[in-house]
Amino acid sequence: YIADQNRDSKLYETHYVDPKEASITFPEKKRNLIYIMLESMETSYLSKEQGGTMEENLIPELYDLAAENLCFSNSNEKVGGFYTTKGATWTIGSMVAQTAGIPLKTPTEDVNQYGAAGEAFLPGVTSLTNILHDAGYTQALMVGSDVRFGGRKVYFEQHGMDQIYDLYTARREGIVPKDYFVWWGMEDLHLFRYAREKITTLAQQEAPFAFTMLTVDTHHVGGYQCELCQSSKSGETYDQSTSCSSRQVAEFVKWIQQQDFYENTTIVIVGDHESMDNGYFARMSDSSYQRLLYNCFINTPTEAKKTTNRRFAAVDLFPTTLAAMGCSIEGDRLGLGTNLFSGAKTLTELMGFDHFNNELAKASSYYEVHFW
Repeated sequence: YIADQNRDSKLYETHYVDPKEASITFPEKKRNLIYIMLESMETSYLSKEQGGTMEENLIPELYDLAAENLCFSNSNEKVGGFYTTKGATWTIGSMVAQTAGIPLKTPTEDVNQYGAAGEAFLPGVTSLTNILHDAGYTQALMVGSDVRFGGRKVYFEQHGMDQIYDLYTARREGIVPKDYFVWWGMEDLHLFRYAREKITTLAQQEAPFAFTMLTVDTHHVGGYQCELCQSSKSGETYDQSTSCSSRQVAEFVKWIQQQDFYENTTIVIVGDHESMDNGYFARMSDSSYQRLLYNCFINTPTEAKKTTNRRFAAVDLFPTTLAAMGCSIEGDRLGLGTNLFSGAKTLTELMGFDHFNNELAKASSYYEVHFW
């Protein structure tokens, strides 16, 4: 770590594409976006036959969604995942990577304290939410915990988000009792009910909408056991919460598909980062196995040139999400990310994962001058 902080990477000077200078064209009828970020959702939870590490598939509903729609896979299998890279190994880091195409580096040692005092959070960055704001979208973010944690509230408020909902707004609006608190805030079963309500309201407006939500029940250690959870053969509580999350997401997607607005709505479902429940993975998986993150794109007007045998990371989701909404991106690059629909090689593919990841870990004077 000390060595990396004394090495100035030229990654950004060479490869960064500033979204402010990029040509992005929206379709004549702008599509809505529902972006579902799943806490610690890996493809490791698939069965060994499906490319995972489990004796049986813990997430059959999520597997079916990916297999029946569009998934970018690291192998020949239809369902695969993407790499976790430096600066995206925790939730707000991954949110920044997925929406701005860069890892999160902070001026403070405690990464979750960045933005806690309300100071500027990456003021030099143009993110997905900035782009959608400028394009006339009404945007909302929903989490089931305290949205201030990790600087999430500050980051999204300063980058074009219109409405933010969390445990405290859910209390005020009667979604849960006024003194309610379990696990990290409230269970996902309340979150999905709350999301249905707010999405219905957004869809009644004339402007296109973008709704982003983050689940929490599958957080470490062991996940949270809600009233919808079922027992697992392994007896592992993490298995139960993971499988429960899969079922709840599938039910939520089914509800979206039954709504009038669905025809013009793209759904993106992705994991945020690898699970931090090290004890679970020490017991449940092969130590040599490459753990990857889940991805699924539903109802996209764009066809992908290549979906299998891809190597990509969270930064690539930035331009890929816009492409999934029918946008054209000149050069198919934004931030450090590549539009996966285009078939162009990602930086992970061009440089190799280890080299790319090592460069992300190094200090960068470009990052400090242009983004902080």
